[in-house]
This record gives sequence, structure tokens and C-alpha cells, in this order.
Amino acid sequence: MASAIVVPAFAQSGLTGYWNFRSPNGDGTYRETFFQLEQNGENLSGKWLGRDPSGIPIEGTIKGDIVHFATVPPPPQPGAPAGGFGRRPVVYDGTFHDGKMTLTSQGYRGQNIKGDAERTTSEAAMPPAPLPLPALRNVPDNGLVRTPPMGWNSWNKFAGRITDKDVREIADAMVASGMSKLGYVYINIDDTWEAGRDAEGNILTNTKFPDMKGLVDYVHSKGLKIGIYSSPGPKTCAGYTGSFGHEIQDAKMYAKWGIDYLKYDLCSARNIYSSTEANHRALYQKMGEALQSTGRPIVFSLCQYGENAPWKWGTLVGGNLWRTTGDIRDAWDSMDKIGFSQLEIASYTRPGHWNDPDMLEIGNGGMNADEYRTHMSLWSMLSAPLIAGNDIRNMSEETKSILMNTEVIAVDQDPAALPTKSLEKDGSMETLVRKMKDGSFVVGIFNRSEQPASASLSFSSIDPAFAGKSLRVRDLWKHENVSVKGDKFETSVPRHGVVLLRVSK
Repeated sequence: MASAIVVPAFAQSGLTGYWNFRSPNGDGTYRETFFQLEQNGENLSGKWLGRDPSGIPIEGTIKGDIVHFATVPPPPQPGAPAGGFGRRPVVYDGTFHDGKMTLTSQGYRGQNIKGDAERTTSEAAMPPAPLPLPALRNVPDNGLVRTPPMGWNSWNKFAGRITDKDVREIADAMVASGMSKLGYVYINIDDTWEAGRDAEGNILTNTKFPDMKGLVDYVHSKGLKIGIYSSPGPKTCAGYTGSFGHEIQDAKMYAKWGIDYLKYDLCSARNIYSSTEANHRALYQKMGEALQSTGRPIVFSLCQYGENAPWKWGTLVGGNLWRTTGDIRDAWDSMDKIGFSQLEIASYTRPGHWNDPDMLEIGNGGMNADEYRTHMSLWSMLSAPLIAGNDIRNMSEETKSILMNTEVIAVDQDPAALPTKSLEKDGSMETLVRKMKDGSFVVGIFNRSEQPASASLSFSSIDPAFAGKSLRVRDLWKHENVSVKGDKFETSVPRHGVVLLRVSK
């Protein structure tokens, strides 16, 4: 009797079609990733359907029941960092059996993600239809954060690993370290706290946050405030539940819990609405009005990466701060590029309304102490929000000395909030100046080069009224007065370092 011929699974039904890859997040929720695959013999092509509505190309193979494919990132733009979402391949390996793929994904952050992929429809894989947006109107100023907000955010250090226990311990450390007395009062939970909605549409928390109201009460009991995260899209950046179509309902829930701060991240709304100023204004206005309708004072932090110049309209949607750039990385090139790019829009800052060049990376280990002092100096000169992003439960003394430098914090918190200007640029040496409410000037001499360098400063170039006057010059990192004679100040600045002075008559 002739033996039966075994036909491989891919030959029976093929992989052509739409697929939904569901991977458990470990908190009772699943992340969904959609693919459109096309099979031609052993070759696979298609698209990864995610943050880019047009899809990221996929290439791969299926041999027997062994599946392998990966995203094909576009060529990097000149000057763009090599890493980050969409700029590195995301690789999938697994098997295809009984109409289902079991896959392991090597993500762009290096993590392994396992799950099953099942067939779905094009309708399920595509973003939902846009909902009507409100007519544009101005949202009143909520009167909050008259100086730049200070606090902590979970994402830079913990990303999706943040839990209720971590937040409580961070709140404890904020008080025990003395940071809260210096103004660091907001404890902000970033993405990955959500778990879908109940039958009435109310937002739910996942197993990492079993009692949000209890957590909020605990943080408040420490004399601190607490923030949360959402998106105007159906999904957050990490694939959790956004506020799409539930803005008023979510704002009411935040107020019920006692939330004090909302970071609102554009994320999947990009896949639904075209990127125009009018659309972005309407999306953020919708939540701005919802927050104010609750009657609870909630700081509104716009996060849409500087698209459509939010510094020009952020105040009109009820915003207190707005991201001006893409995500910061814990690396010199990222911090340097982001920080100095803010000078041309520095005039848009004013009490209650702040340019936000993203959170602090100080203490996370990717830069040295000189670079972190530059980070803190530059953000403070820019009147930027000082939102720490490290694990403040175990800070080195060096990290504490940078984040808790009261003289530098005073620059950031100066109530006049006057813009910082470039006084002089000589190659990689750049001198910035900002006038303070008391009439003094803060001067930052930044060495952006790869070698230590000498620098000189003419005090009369800061203010002609300084010419021939006896001046008080204070080094804000050395915490000492500087002896000066005549109009010149000369110093040496370390590689990627700063000399930060406060000058007054």
C-alpha cells in the first residue's frame, strides 16, 4: 500500500490574509498586533499594521511549519538616531499549525514577546473611523502650575513594568529624600495601567493597579500629587486602552479617583486623524474641556511630539505644558540636540504654560555627571518641567546633588519665566543668558565639544549696566562666590560640561 503524502500546513491554507498577534502583558491584558501577510511559495511579504497607518513592510519565509518574518524599517533620516520604534527590525519566529501561528517576537527594546496569531478581518485590523471633532474654541486657563511642574514619571526607568507597589515606594522616597520639600510633588504613572472598559464604558485598571483610588489616597497622604496617562486614540503607545470616544467619561473617573495631572499622548490617534493643526487642536480641546468640566484642578500635559507647533496653540486647548520634541533618550546626543533646539521657541513659555522638552534622564546611567549637570542646567534655564525619570529609591549621592541643587532649581522656578537667549556661540562653546525676576542674570557656559575647553565671558555683554560695576558672581554648581576683577571672567569647561553663574550688582 502506498504511503500517504503529507501536505505542509502552508500549502493547505496559506498565510495570505490578515492576522492578529495577541501577546499577554502579564497584567491580565493582551497586546494586539496586526499583520497583513502575502504568501508566495515559501516567501512571505506584507505589512505590519501599527503606528504608521500605511504599514511597515514585512519580509520573511515559511518552510514546512516554521515561520520567520521581520519588519523592514525605512532608511534613517539624516541626523536621526539609529534606535527607536520603527527604526530597527522587529523579528517574529514561530510555527504555523491548525490555522494558527505561535510566535515569539524580538522587539525593538530587546524583549521577547510570546503569543498566538489568529486570522482576522481587514476591518478589525484597520483603525476605527474618525469620530466628529468639536468646533474650535478657546478653553479657559485653569490657573495651575504658575511655575514649571516638578515631580517624577515612571516611563524612563520602568516603562511597562511599573506597579502599584513601585508607585507607593517612589512616593515614600520622594518624601524621605527631601525632594518633595524642593518642589518635586507630582508622582506620574505613565502608560500600561489600563485594562479595558466595563459594560458601562468606564475605564478599568489592570492587575498591576488593583485599587487606583487607594493608591491615589496613599500618594495624597504623603503631601504629594499624582498623575496618570491616556491618549485621544483607541490605543495608547504601548497598546493599552485610550480615551477615544470616552473623553468625558474618563475625565470624570480621573476626578473621582482624585487625579491631579494628565499626560495625554497622541499615539494611535495619528492613524485615524490627519496631522493638521486643526485636528490636533480639536483632539486636545476635547479632553481639555472634559477635564475642566469635572471641577477638579487637573494639570493638562499635551504629548504630541511638537507636531504642528503646539507652543502656538497649547494654551487655547487648556494645556499647561506641551511636548516640543520626540522622546528623549538617556544619551548625550539626544539630550544635547533636544535641549538646544528649544532656544528658538523659548519666548512661548510663560506662567502656567510651558514648553516641555521631555523628562529628565538624570541618574539612569547613560551619561556622566558633567553631562547630567548640563541636562539639569539647560532644562532649568529653559523653564522646563523638572520631571525626574530615575529610580529615586536608590539614588547615588552624585545623582541627589544634581537633582536636588536648590540654586539650580531656583533658576527653573523663577516666577518671571523670562526666555533664555543665546549670548554667544563660538564653535561648540555656547553661552546662554536669562534674566531673573530680581534683576540678576543666570549665565550658562556650555561646552558641547568632545574635549575640555577654556572660555571667557564679558560681563558688560550680559548687561551694559554691569560695565565698571562691582559684581556678585555665584557659581551654582560649586555653591560658592567667584572672585572677579574687571569685566572678564575666564574659566575651563569640561567636555560636555557647563559652568553656571548667577550675576548681579
